[in-house]
Order: sequence, then C-alpha cells, then structure tokens
Amino acid sequence: MAFDIDMIKGVYSQMAERVDKARDVIGKPMTLAEKILYSHLWDGAPKTAFRRGKDYVDFAPDRVACQDATAQMALLQFMQAGKPKVAVPTTVHCDHLIQAKIGADKDLQNAINQSSEVFNFLESVSNKYGIGFWKPGAGIIHQVVLENYAFPGGMMIGTDSHTVNAGGLGMVAIGVGGADAVDVMAGMAWELKFPKLIGVKLTGKLSGWSAPKDVILKVAEILTVKGGTGAIIEYFGEGATSMSCTGKGTICNMGAEVGATTSTFGYDESMARYLKSTGRADVAEAADAIKDYLTGDDEVYANPEDYFDQVIEINLDTLKPHLNGPFTPDLATVAGSEMTEKAKKNDWPMKVEWGLIGSCTNSSYEDLSRAASVAKQAVELGLKPKADFGINPGSEQVRYTAERDGLLDIFEQLGAKIFTNACGPCIGQWGRYEDPKNAPKNTIVHSFNRNFAKRADGNPNTHAFVASPELVAALAISGKLDFNPETDTLVNDEGQEVKLKEPTGFELPPKGFDVEDPGYQAPKADGSGVEVVVKEGSERLQLLDPFMPITKDDLQGMKLLIKAYGKCTTDHISMAGPWLRFRGHLDNIANNTLIGAVNAYNEKTNFVKNQLTGEYGPVPDTQREYKAKGIKSIVVGDHNYGEGSSREHAAMQPRHLGVAAVLVKSFARIHETNLKKQGMLALTFANESDYDLIQEDDTFNFLDIESFAPDKPLTIEVAHADGSKDTIKVNHTYNDAQIGWFKEGSALNVIKKENAA
Repeated sequence: MAFDIDMIKGVYSQMAERVDKARDVIGKPMTLAEKILYSHLWDGAPKTAFRRGKDYVDFAPDRVACQDATAQMALLQFMQAGKPKVAVPTTVHCDHLIQAKIGADKDLQNAINQSSEVFNFLESVSNKYGIGFWKPGAGIIHQVVLENYAFPGGMMIGTDSHTVNAGGLGMVAIGVGGADAVDVMAGMAWELKFPKLIGVKLTGKLSGWSAPKDVILKVAEILTVKGGTGAIIEYFGEGATSMSCTGKGTICNMGAEVGATTSTFGYDESMARYLKSTGRADVAEAADAIKDYLTGDDEVYANPEDYFDQVIEINLDTLKPHLNGPFTPDLATVAGSEMTEKAKKNDWPMKVEWGLIGSCTNSSYEDLSRAASVAKQAVELGLKPKADFGINPGSEQVRYTAERDGLLDIFEQLGAKIFTNACGPCIGQWGRYEDPKNAPKNTIVHSFNRNFAKRADGNPNTHAFVASPELVAALAISGKLDFNPETDTLVNDEGQEVKLKEPTGFELPPKGFDVEDPGYQAPKADGSGVEVVVKEGSERLQLLDPFMPITKDDLQGMKLLIKAYGKCTTDHISMAGPWLRFRGHLDNIANNTLIGAVNAYNEKTNFVKNQLTGEYGPVPDTQREYKAKGIKSIVVGDHNYGEGSSREHAAMQPRHLGVAAVLVKSFARIHETNLKKQGMLALTFANESDYDLIQEDDTFNFLDIESFAPDKPLTIEVAHADGSKDTIKVNHTYNDAQIGWFKEGSALNVIKKENAA
C-alpha cells in the first residue's frame, strides 16, 4: 500500500468537482497543468480565472520533500515557526553529503563518520516534527519520491530544483527554497505566480539509440536555459504515451535546466504500470477512477495552439542521440560528425576520460538495463573501455534489484566503480582530484542534468557533456567524444572491427522490484519529548537569528560588492562540493559567497575592489569589512541570475553578510523568490543598458523606497567616484504580501509574528 493513501484519496475525492468548476470559470477546455493548479487552490473551489504570468495565487500543496543539504536550513527555519508538527506529509532524504571516491560501502561509511552530527540532527528533527526520514544510502531524493510518494494529479514542493522529476508520474512538482517549504510545513498557503503554459507535442516513437533524454536535450536547445522561466511545460501526444514512466521523469527532471516552473505528463498506462510495480496498485486504482481529470482535455491536445502560450513539436521518429555541453546544458550537438566539427572548432578534448551513469535524472532500472545492454556487448565482443565508468543507482530498491538481476556485475566486468545510492559527482561530491583547481583539461560524459564549470569534480578545465545512459556507455567504451554508435565501428582486443548493436532494456524489472532495507525510518507518533541538539561551537550547525528589517537609511550610501559578468548560477553564488559540509551553518558557509562569480571589471573570480581600502580581495572578506562598518551593499548581475539549484543559501548568505539588494537584467524564478523570502530587494533594470553605467567605485542611494508598492518602479541614484551621478529606474515583481516580508525582515519573521498572535 502507498504512503499517505488517505491523503491521495482525499485529493481525488474533490478533484472532479473542482476541475468542473474551474472549467466553468475559465470558460474553455483545460490543460493538465491547469486542472492540477485549480484543484489545489488554498481557498478551495475556483472562483477566478487567473492571468498567466501575472497573478500571484495561493496554493495548498499535498506534500513536501527535502534533501539533506537544503533540509538543514529549511528545518532550522521551521524550528523557529512555533509549530509542534508539520501540517502536510514531509520527508527528508540524505543523499547529498556522500562523496563518491572509492566505492559504495566505504564511501557511505566515510560520509557517516564525517557527517554524523548533521545526519543525527536531521533524524532528531524529523522525529520531533513528524517527518519521514530516509537514511544515508537509501537513495536520491527524486528517485525515492517517484518510487514512493509521487501520484498523478498531485501537487508537491521540494527544496531541490529537480523536484520536478515527479512530473513523470503526472504531478505538478515544484522546486523551492527552504522558506517556501516552511510555509507549507507550517500549514500556511504557498504563493506562486500563476505560470504560463508551454505545450510539447511528441509524435512518433523513440527507437534505436534515441532515448527520453534526447527529448529534453532537444527542448533545452530550443528553449535555452531561460526559455521556460515562469512556465509549466506539458508533454502530450502519441510519443508521450509511448514512453515509460521513468523516461517521462527524466524529461521532467531536466526541465529545471530550461528554467521551467515544472514539467508534467498526463496520466496513462505506463504510469499505472509503474505504480503497480512499486507497490502502489491502490493509487493506480484510485487514479483510474478519475483518469479523465488526470490529463489534458481532448480539445486541448487536438488544437494546442489555442490553449498553450507556446507550442513545440518534436518527431521522435527522426530524433537523433544528442550530447549537450560543455559548461551549459542547452548547447546541443547531434552525436557523431556534428560533434567532430564542433569539437575541433572549439578545441574541446576529444578523448573521453570518464563515463558517469546515474544521478536523479537517469538512475532507474530501465536506465541501468539499457546502459548494461551496451556494456554487455563490450564484454562479449572483447572490447576494453577506453574510459573509466562510474555508476550511481537511484535508490536502494533500484540497486538491490539491479544487483539481483546481474546488471551491476556487467558494469563491474568493465572495471566500473559502483558508487553509493546518492548524488555524488552530479553535485560536485566526487573525490576525483586531490587538487581540482590545477587539474588538467579533459572531457567527461554523463547522464546527469547539469554541467556548469567545476560542477562535477571541482576542475574548471573539465568539459562535461550530458547524454543518455546508453550513449554515455558507448562513448566511454570508445573513448571518443565524437563516436557515433549508429555508424562507427570499434577494434577489439583481437584486432577485429566490431559494431555495437542498438541498446535494449526493460521498462520494469521482469522479476519485479525487491529490496531488503529501503532505508526508511518513520517518525515517532508523539515527538514532543524528542530533544534536538545543536552543540555550541559546532562548525556544521548553527541556530538561526532572525534577520533585521532593511531600513530606508540602510539603502543610502550602499557600496557595490560585485558586478557579475555573464552566467552567474547558484553554484557561482554558493558553491556545493566541499562546501556542503557547512550547509547548516550560515556564518561558515557565507565564506563562499559569490566566490565563483566573474567580476566584470577584471574578469577574475573572488577578486573585487574594497571601496574602503582601495585594495582587491575575496568577495566574502570585502563584504565582511562593509558589514563591520555598518554599510549595506548591492550586487549587480546579468541575465538569468541565480539559474540552477534551488539552494536558498545563495540568498541567505549575502543577506547575512549585509547585501541588501540584487539588481540584474533578469532572474531565475526560484532565486528571485528566495531573495524576497529573506527580506531583500530583488530588482531588475528597467533599461538593460543601464547595466553598463555601473562603475567599480559606485555608491547607491534609493530615492523613493518609502513608496515601495506593487507595480511601481523604484529609483536609484548611482553616484560615481568622479562626482557625476546617474539616476536609473528599476523594476520589481513584489506584491503586497512580499513587501510585507521586506518590511518585517523576512517571510519567516511574518510567520513567527502570526503564530505568536
């Protein structure tokens, strides 16, 4: 039986009535995304037709999921909310704090030894507040959620941008910062600007070397890393129903890489099969009873241009295997000769040194079985792989079943390292180098979702390319970035030319899933007596002090901290990798604030001018000097600022150090919300060309902050060192409630105030 089956049945019991009411209100057929959104309104039955991309709407998500790196700060905030128990089903998953280096067992034990303080904290908080706890080694949050918690037509939020993976089971699942999660865990409404809708019509059927991964790699090329911002992507058509549930999950997972709020598919037979195979026949039965409400209306899919804001069509019959990268997930190249030409032109290393399979994106049984079919051919044909292999199973259930069925043994015959059921290299938790900063230029291929510089191994010279697990296997065996398994041959250990056949695999394990210990620990029924201990002087955990409101006086005489040039993701603002150990200690992790951002004035990282001394130094050190003198600062950035992970540390750290405002050309959705939640000013240039006016020694004065109001631009005086001044207009998207967060110092301060009333 499924977790929380009564909650799921409760959602289904009211869905038909709410969707029918919404259809009357908006006066037209509905997409799946609209059905889920309108059936999860905080106020219940729909009364208003919301404007896409304009109206802020309060929702009531069904559940919350947190991974260990972000859960620390989320739960430290929840502890201040004054609630005895979470209001909705919530889980914590320990998957980020496990480094991949030696192999599964030793790496897991090393992680437990090094991070026991954090794991014990998360376990005790979970026990106290009624939160389900998934132990280290249980699996990667998004695969575990898909196997245990996701359900068609549901709405969930999670403190990781790839929460969207659950769209593979027909959910609206959205990545958020920890403060958003605290709202829902505390029993409050969750606010979201009503999304725009992008429809992707899939025709034909995948075959040969093409995989679901290639669908999203193609979509990333079309939309770019910011083209989905503020929108839900809904997939439909014969190509959609022909794919497996986990294949759908892969596509939804990487929707985060185009900035989409989330992605989803309508309920179909593949989802029912997956639910039944993972022990949730009761959910499938309940979904079947209202299946017409768990997909878009027929009229919508017949005439998508009339119902979506944008429509993309992809013919799966002609879709070729892709590699995306390096350094950005939207730079798409068709495998083979196109890669040969592009790699030579850009001087990308052609030799593949590692092939990494797994992560939350591609670690299902189907993924492993298709990649294993390629690896098995190599064993049988006498091919010795030219690159190293690394495998990260998505969950203990997947790992146990894959081991039982001999899939992992096939990889081990090629010398592969089987890493822990955890994120590992996908988030920088890979002990590949002793000195990553001075490591050599090289190429790796992986089935992960992101490939920003230094993302996997800390080496800025690693060129990482994203591909399907089966193509990763083929490229690792060949050792060549431009190898085309559809046409190229290889030479085996006897000097014979051989060719790989098309991969094969299993949608679901033929013998069913099995597992001895899935790694789940239920919370105590009554956690009131559980003591949560944060020891004094800990370098890993630190209880939070409330942020003080930013005043009008604070916003005068502000200094420029950094003007970031080009791509500035949350990895640049708050790096992962070795810094993950400080995710529960705000002051310690603040020492990595913006150290990866490129300074527009010298094109160096972590090297900015201190306006008090005239000297150059690290960004955090410079900002700490400003803070010591009571001076607030501003960060200026380019387009899609805050792209990538949902980590709210990228907002909390600058706030903690004294940054009061972030002014950019455009924001990624989650990061903009995180800044608002922490009581900061998230602003955009009314005229993008004003970015060029900002000089290194500038001082900023907010002229009309006392009239801060929705839909009303603000005015900033920019005073230059030569005595000249520019006055610029800046826009914002704050509504009345969000302005309240700013005035109180943070959204959490508002929650505490309301609970104390």
